[in-house]
Amino acid sequence: MLRDPKIPDATIERISLYSRPLEKLLSSETLVVSSEKLAELCKVNPAQVRKDLSYFGEFGVRGIGYGVRDLLTEIKKILVSDREWRMAIVGLGNMGMALVQHENFSKRGYRFVVAFDPDPGKVGAPLTNGLTIRALKEIPSLIKELEVEVGVIATQAGQAQAVADMLAAAGTKAILNCSPIHIRQQESCLVENVDFTVNLDNLAYHLGKKDKPRVP
Repeated sequence: MLRDPKIPDATIERISLYSRPLEKLLSSETLVVSSEKLAELCKVNPAQVRKDLSYFGEFGVRGIGYGVRDLLTEIKKILVSDREWRMAIVGLGNMGMALVQHENFSKRGYRFVVAFDPDPGKVGAPLTNGLTIRALKEIPSLIKELEVEVGVIATQAGQAQAVADMLAAAGTKAILNCSPIHIRQQESCLVENVDFTVNLDNLAYHLGKKDKPRVP
């Protein structure tokens, strides 16, 4: 999905968040959910739920709520997660291995079809999902051959930018960077940098406010 500059990134993140409880409600055969209940399940304000959804059209019936199945279907269309996305991962250290084995990726249509690692000693090793680790020199050919659309980088910091350049040059449409540094934006593809220190700073800020003694 191409980003609409009129829609805040935070809204897209919350739209994705709303799908989690909807999936659980659907599995429990719940037919209708109110904005208040959905907001409670997602720990947000009901008005925020309604505002976020309003960016994409009219959903639900006033005074009744949203049809769970219909809303989940619409959210998947919004996020373009109603189809399979073919992914490559580069870097099979502890984080890379955890990502490859994460069940939520495949459940939501994100499928790893190839894995690469810069360490020659790891090349040829089998993974639990049936893939075999490939060498970086194979990126140009395999990205095209396997029609990879999304690349995930989990390498060491010093290798991340070169890997991103290789993935972009090979035709990857988007990159999720989980390495310890931010990589430069690519002209030919979207880049999302995952910075865990930002989340930690947020936690530290709230912990500091909680522990700070009150001034009498």
